[in-house]
Amino acid sequence: MSICFLILVLLSCFVDSFFGQNVKVDDRKELSQYGITWTFDKPTKSGQFITGDWWIIGPVTVTKITPAPGKGSSEGVKIEKGIYGDTSLTVNSDMRNGSMVVNRCGDNQGYDSRSVTYDASLSLKLPYNLEADRSLISSISNTSFPVESFSKNISVSEKEKKSQSALKAAAVLTCLSEEPPPDAFRPAYVGKEKVIYEEKDINWDLLPKLSPAGSVPSWPEYERYFQRPWIDHICNWGYDEIVPNENMPNYGREHSRMVSTSSLMLCVNESKEKKRKLLIGLVQYGLDISGAAKNGGVWNMGGGISMGRKWPVLFASIMLADPKIAEFPASAVFHEDVQTYYGKGWFGQTALYQMVMHHGPRPTYENKRPEQLTNQWDKLSDAYRMTNSVAWVGTALAARYMKAIKLWGHDAYFDYIDRWMRPDDPYKSARGSHPRPALETTTYDPFVTSMWQTHRNNAPEQEMSGKNMFWDPLKSCWVANSKP
Repeated sequence: MSICFLILVLLSCFVDSFFGQNVKVDDRKELSQYGITWTFDKPTKSGQFITGDWWIIGPVTVTKITPAPGKGSSEGVKIEKGIYGDTSLTVNSDMRNGSMVVNRCGDNQGYDSRSVTYDASLSLKLPYNLEADRSLISSISNTSFPVESFSKNISVSEKEKKSQSALKAAAVLTCLSEEPPPDAFRPAYVGKEKVIYEEKDINWDLLPKLSPAGSVPSWPEYERYFQRPWIDHICNWGYDEIVPNENMPNYGREHSRMVSTSSLMLCVNESKEKKRKLLIGLVQYGLDISGAAKNGGVWNMGGGISMGRKWPVLFASIMLADPKIAEFPASAVFHEDVQTYYGKGWFGQTALYQMVMHHGPRPTYENKRPEQLTNQWDKLSDAYRMTNSVAWVGTALAARYMKAIKLWGHDAYFDYIDRWMRPDDPYKSARGSHPRPALETTTYDPFVTSMWQTHRNNAPEQEMSGKNMFWDPLKSCWVANSKP
């Protein structure tokens, strides 16, 4: 048996222990997960959701959390500035291993004071009376960085295999008023409404059964990606240096690539047993983002930080047959929508890309010829087009095969991906001496590229949404945007 194969087998067993385990409902005074332990003032009825996350019947008083929240040391912490000469980290020893109850998304957090997003008033103080219909998020801080990146296996460069993540791990404890069904998903950790969904309601027949194209990625590896909660309530550019590096990716491109690839894996012709763990993980993430979106979530930070959030919500809504999951307030803008629109590009293209925010709002640029891109931000916009587009492709294909274009509600996104992946170049003569970028027609993930090349032309015809809006980056609002 090869070492690599043995590692995958062990990893599969590890994931098995956290998905769908039949843990006895019992009175417990202490619960532990991912290195975090919660202690209560008295034994309280508790159990686990199908994700392995703990629930407890409350209200309950949390008397102790291990590792203990409080002051830490900044010795040996070397903070490196990013490629733009800035960082969201600072030297501050006030808080490590913090906990929060998040009723609404925002720009700040109470987990670790080394991030400029830190707000001491958000850090939970012990003892704490955890009310029913509340979720307690507890964290473990890294003692130093850089640390190993969660997305190291799919990193595009050696440097990105490390990250400056202040947090190491996080776990969610959900306090309910009554015992949930044994096959319940964990309700969203943001907000006061704890809606319970059950695995028995998953509509497996809605998943396509496509023939695999290319080499399908490791199922245990992708199951592990979605095993733990992705802590995604910090709507600020500094989120990528505060997320727990053992739970989730810290950068939006890999965030979106994991969503994109896993979505297509669930679309291939495999058994329910093969797909179950990955599906549970992706649906759970969708439920979490749905709760965040309903409570102030906005994913429009930076050039490439905030992509990959919308599709998991739509996917969960489809698979659980509940349109309410995908009902957002107008304030919940999503990265892929604000960055695509219809217009007149310089070589005749009509489905266009824009980087709406990076060190301030940025105007459109694809209407300008390359020699007109004298502004550094215009040039950066095109660089981010390369960074972002490669991560969207699998999601767009999965959404097409699940007949979700109308549900998505932003047609320019799908037309833009078709433009990016189109094998021929109808604009070649109009480009003149400016060749088509080499990255177009491909992605960073060979499986995704192969699936697109094999299956895009056979995707089911369906009604477009007819919702064509343009996000005005200078006014930060939607305006009408007619499709050519």
